[in-house]
Amino acid sequence: MKDSKPPLNFEQVVHIIDDDEAVLDSLSMLLDSVDINNAIYPNAQTFLTAHEGNSIQQLSGCIVLDIRMPGMSGMECQQRLEALKCPLPIIFITGHGDVPMAVEAMKKGAIEFIQKPFREQELLDCIHHALTLNKTAQKRASHSLDVAQRCESLTAREKEVMERVVVGLLNKTIASELNLSQRTIEIHRANMMEKMRVKSLAELMTLLLTKE
Repeated sequence: MKDSKPPLNFEQVVHIIDDDEAVLDSLSMLLDSVDINNAIYPNAQTFLTAHEGNSIQQLSGCIVLDIRMPGMSGMECQQRLEALKCPLPIIFITGHGDVPMAVEAMKKGAIEFIQKPFREQELLDCIHHALTLNKTAQKRASHSLDVAQRCESLTAREKEVMERVVVGLLNKTIASELNLSQRTIEIHRANMMEKMRVKSLAELMTLLLTKE
């Protein structure tokens, strides 16, 4: 069994949590064979302890989680991860009698469950899907943060101007509402557009609409 210490980087990693050492080793070898970064954990608590604090919210990749384990079960681990706002998609590994439990886990946010015994390609397909979902979510979160930072760079007056620009008000109308000269509004508008790094109203609207 290889070292279960998690990789110290922010690349996508498949985190495998299972109490069966043979399963851990075989899955790790499978992922190694297709050049997918992975880390293994003999139980759920080991994974949680390895990523205490805010680091769990910064993880990239996915989790392959056995649904039945001594101590903390896979379902209990899922609940803990949800409470900790862990962003990683979860794939559950289940036995024949655990299918109803796995269905319940999917209702609570797991993206897939595969039943033992499973084909290697079936697992790899699930993992590739999970990694794609994770990467898409990361890009969306990064974009939202970028737009939020641009908005935060605006002065209070520039924000007032932007709020009115995006609903279609003309500079003359904005000037009247804010009791300022039209030239002052033009200056605030130009500064706002520069800080938001857009060149047109349409571009600004698109940027703000894709913020969430």
